[in-house]
Amino acid sequence: MPGEGEVPTDTAGGCKEQLRTARDMETSVGARRSIGIGLVGVGWMGRLHSKSYHQVNYHYPQLGVRPRLVVAADTAPDRVRFAIDELGYLEGTDDWRSVIAHPAVEAVNIAAPNYLHREIATLAAEQGKHFWIEKPVGRNVDETEDIARAARAAGIVTAVGFCYRHAPAVQHARELVCSGGIGKVVHVRGVFLNDYAAEPRAALSWRFQRSLAGLGVVGDLMSHTIDLLQHLVGPIAETSALTKIVIPMRPVLPMGVGDHFAVVEGGKMGAVENEDYAGALLRFGDGAVGTCEVSRVTVGPRCQIALDVFGTDGALSWDFERMNELRVCLGRSGADHGYTTVLAGPDHGDYAHFQPGPAISMSYDDLKVIEAALFPQSISEGKQLGAAVADAAATARVLAAVARSAGSGRWESVEQRRVEEVN
Repeated sequence: MPGEGEVPTDTAGGCKEQLRTARDMETSVGARRSIGIGLVGVGWMGRLHSKSYHQVNYHYPQLGVRPRLVVAADTAPDRVRFAIDELGYLEGTDDWRSVIAHPAVEAVNIAAPNYLHREIATLAAEQGKHFWIEKPVGRNVDETEDIARAARAAGIVTAVGFCYRHAPAVQHARELVCSGGIGKVVHVRGVFLNDYAAEPRAALSWRFQRSLAGLGVVGDLMSHTIDLLQHLVGPIAETSALTKIVIPMRPVLPMGVGDHFAVVEGGKMGAVENEDYAGALLRFGDGAVGTCEVSRVTVGPRCQIALDVFGTDGALSWDFERMNELRVCLGRSGADHGYTTVLAGPDHGDYAHFQPGPAISMSYDDLKVIEAALFPQSISEGKQLGAAVADAAATARVLAAVARSAGSGRWESVEQRRVEEVN
């Protein structure tokens, strides 16, 4: 099986090799292999992972694998009870280590706060347990590379929650870029403008504390945008960036209570320790240039994840707020030159597993179902089929350069290292 530390070909070389979609992984095998799932963290994302597993065999009935929810861990007793009563786990616990140690657990879903990621993931790897982890994988590049090294040494399969890759419109965009449909990519634009923290009374959750989250919006949102840009275009070589804390104080929220959408009236105030906004100029290894802008405090855009890719012979434009549409321009002239809106349909990526005809909307939750299909199938086949911690390490190296540049005020190079070369 390929080493986990090997940089995937789509990240290392742009479009040398297409990642398989879950549609490509169907099998006619009648008997399905059961894979025991353990969950760490029963918050919003942990619940969504669990819900997605329940949907896998409905949307991918020919897959030769069936996820089985075994045990869930959380420090909040009501969440543990929810995992058993509503999500369908057979057991619950307040000790995440017992999830990894459980003999019926073959794969672990890590949906805990960032500061726990390295400890959980490395222990899972040492115990030979495959894992699906949310981004950012580590609070910084060193933690992320530690996790990638541990996974590679253990020879396990991993998955990372870069779910926007799986939007059928994005899958189609990648096919057009890789096939040369828009010519050579010249410049790009990526944004992730979100308002989840635009309210000054939004709680000071762990996401705003450097010791618990690491980077702020750079790790939380820019990780998605950088992954998408590298997935479509190829590796980023250097960056010049700036960051800003827009709302410096927020009301404190105890750990395990509410979520990062919670609004608190009154109460003790605490300092925001990491950035609310970041903007970066980018240079890609193949000569393309671009920009990336992210914010968690915008007023106006609600969840605008947008990509523009401009080539010598065309252009592509996608916005998550209109997830099922891709604006496409092919060619440089003609009476009808310009963008045409292509509506997602059965010819695009995994769309046919969710809707029978074109222009019927898919959702964010569907993107997690695609991940939930790719991960156990990767385990069953013993090969890496989706985004892995090596991809997260490649993204983390860009984010580290962004953070360095914001501090130095200079262009900073992105280290292009293979995980096995990291000392």
